[in-house]
Amino acid sequence: MTEQANQDRAFAAPCNRLAPGAAFGWLARGWRDYRAGLRVSLVYGLVVLAISLGVSLLAWKLGSYVLVISMLSGFIFLAPLLATGLYSVSRQIRRGRPVSFARSIKRMRLALRDALVFALVLLVIFLVWVRAGVMVHVFFPAGETHEWFALLRFLGIGSAVGSIFALVTFSAAAFSLPMIVDRDVDMITACVTSVNAVLRNKPAMAVWIAMIVLLTGLGFATAGFGLIVVIPLLGYATWHGYVETIDASAWPDSATPE
Repeated sequence: MTEQANQDRAFAAPCNRLAPGAAFGWLARGWRDYRAGLRVSLVYGLVVLAISLGVSLLAWKLGSYVLVISMLSGFIFLAPLLATGLYSVSRQIRRGRPVSFARSIKRMRLALRDALVFALVLLVIFLVWVRAGVMVHVFFPAGETHEWFALLRFLGIGSAVGSIFALVTFSAAAFSLPMIVDRDVDMITACVTSVNAVLRNKPAMAVWIAMIVLLTGLGFATAGFGLIVVIPLLGYATWHGYVETIDASAWPDSATPE
């Protein structure tokens, strides 16, 4: 019976069409989740703040950009796990259960394998991204500061190349991890589902990307303290985006004991 059900499922879960401003609703619902699970939200926000300040402090004291890149590479492994914890909080609220930090940690442990697979993919993209940046600098040097044409050419080409990697990463990550938390599904199916949903809802996703960039920028502009609110808020909003966009009813519920 199980094998037949697996064969009947599509390679990717179907997605709904979104209004261009759908992300504003996600943020509103995410803010409600933030307040409903305030203590847990603050814990996750403080963890992100501590990591950000730790990386910045070490880089400032040691003056090593290599250290920053190395620590950011390590954070790539931690970020998906933190995200699964945040999605678990919204999942608990949606199911009418009291918010429990212990349950979100248990969800992180259960999602460890899939999160690490996803993190490895992110790390490969990150390392290729860094190498591409070096190659852009080699073939299109910025020149001296007064050579404005060379500088603008370098920034333009570098931004274009970086945008490609950023869009690939965003497309794979937009809805895949929430689907892993919510359903018993493999990472490949979740990533293909995410990419398909992003490609079919480009205007809504463009607005969502702009809001992520804006809010994250505001978080860093406050010396990182705004991240205490911004990161959990974006995590909860992402969950609501998944719920509104993806129809994963063909896959069984995750075995998470929530």
